[in-house]
Amino acid sequence: MKIVFTTSGDHLNARLDNRFGRAAKFLVYELDSETCEVVDNTQNLNAAQGAGIQSAETVARLGASAIITGHCGPKAFRVLQAAGIKIFNTEAPTVAEALELFRAGKLTEAKAADVEGHWA
Repeated sequence: MKIVFTTSGDHLNARLDNRFGRAAKFLVYELDSETCEVVDNTQNLNAAQGAGIQSAETVARLGASAIITGHCGPKAFRVLQAAGIKIFNTEAPTVAEALELFRAGKLTEAKAADVEGHWA
């Protein structure tokens, strides 16, 4: 199972980015093999518009089953939901702490976007 985390760093101890669409990077964690890779999202970070939709499409192409982020806007939420990707919001400070919360079953799947579009 692949889980994607929003971040600006390159490792599990990096800060979790509160923004989904405008996160600098996505850390893709493979739960079964406990390996990870980092995917650059700078193109969407600097997009004038459509960052959430484009980021959601990127996450879908990565084969993710879930995304763990601080917040997710309505357009990105719809794209992720249509792709069958579960969305989890958390205030965990790092990717590692968010992963631990996920493994412990302490994150609740989001049922709707939690911010308006163009949230900074």
